[in-house]
Amino acid sequence: MNDFLPIILSILAALVVVGGLVPVLMKARKTGAKYPGTRDANDPVQSSAAGGGTLVEDRPDAVKAPAPTFDGTVEDTDVPDDAAGLETIAIDTPAPVEGRLTRLRARLIKSNNILGKGLLALLSGDKIDENVWDEVEETLLLADLGTEPTMQLVDALRERVKVLGTRSPEDVKAMLREELIKLVDPGMDRSLNVERKGDRPAVVLVVGVNGVGKTTTVGKLARVLVAEDKDVLLGAADTFRAAAAEQLATWGQRVGVPTVKSDIDGADPASVAYEAVKAGIDQEVDVVMVDTAGRLQNKTGLMDELGKVKRVIEKLAEVDEVLLVLDATTGQNGLNQARVFAEVVNITGIVLTKLDGTAKGGIVVAIQKSLGVPVKLIGLGEGPDDLAPFDAESFVDALLN
Repeated sequence: MNDFLPIILSILAALVVVGGLVPVLMKARKTGAKYPGTRDANDPVQSSAAGGGTLVEDRPDAVKAPAPTFDGTVEDTDVPDDAAGLETIAIDTPAPVEGRLTRLRARLIKSNNILGKGLLALLSGDKIDENVWDEVEETLLLADLGTEPTMQLVDALRERVKVLGTRSPEDVKAMLREELIKLVDPGMDRSLNVERKGDRPAVVLVVGVNGVGKTTTVGKLARVLVAEDKDVLLGAADTFRAAAAEQLATWGQRVGVPTVKSDIDGADPASVAYEAVKAGIDQEVDVVMVDTAGRLQNKTGLMDELGKVKRVIEKLAEVDEVLLVLDATTGQNGLNQARVFAEVVNITGIVLTKLDGTAKGGIVVAIQKSLGVPVKLIGLGEGPDDLAPFDAESFVDALLN
């Protein structure tokens, strides 16, 4: 019997080892599994600790959750621990595009518009001499139109006034409308590249300095994409601003999309961005939107880091859209920001926020002329639906009414 004891102990030890390995092997198999089809609300979410604490949240359930105030804070709401006791609610959906455009246009018309109204007043006078043209030029420069576009518009207006021979308000308005639309350039491609390409999602990188509303813009755009029946995933790569990741996650909860974020303060933003795109590929989403830190454009190290974020993402997938968010009220300073960002990442579109300060409305023309990059989205307020596609003719009509 003693002769068989070592053999029996060996067999028992082997069984213990195999029993311990089974759960590990099963977990590895589950982690490596691919989704057989388009991801939906019932699909599980893969998590990874490769990013040093990076978390992939599951798609939020349509339940009663803390209500965001859209200024970065969340109102406290008592939510029962038992999921069965939660009151289900509908996921937020944005107003139709037409409705948002109408509301934005109405706000623009009601604002203190020195550009359109000022030009109409000057050019509808009984006498148009050199002093009037000097005032027209000054008005355009104050509206941040830029020197070259200003001279181009003044020369065109001079010629048309001379040929027209009349200065009735209706004629002047029609003339101004035509010339301003030419400057805003309706022929530029303002569509967003948010379509899946083969086996990977579209990747949208959102950049800009502090305080322009990048995180809010990501949340608002996510609402629009979800309303277009797109499967969206958010990446919170702004790891330096306190509560930025939570703010983005709150937006995600409101529209029913998951957020990839880090639970470590000051985590590597490139790592979080990488994990977000990786999760988007694994989960077969349509669009991955990455929110970046609000770095100042004169901080060389931080700008280099932004370039690193883009390069790291491109190890997995091409960046289809780089949206630069600018505060329209900053005027020419916004143009300087745009130039520096364009040197670091290939900007494909501009999002102009706070455009209710229409004295700076000319920045639309200045940026497009300087960079050759179209303004694709505009926002006039802090509400969740205060973001709409930019339309050249609608913008000019709002300026002249």
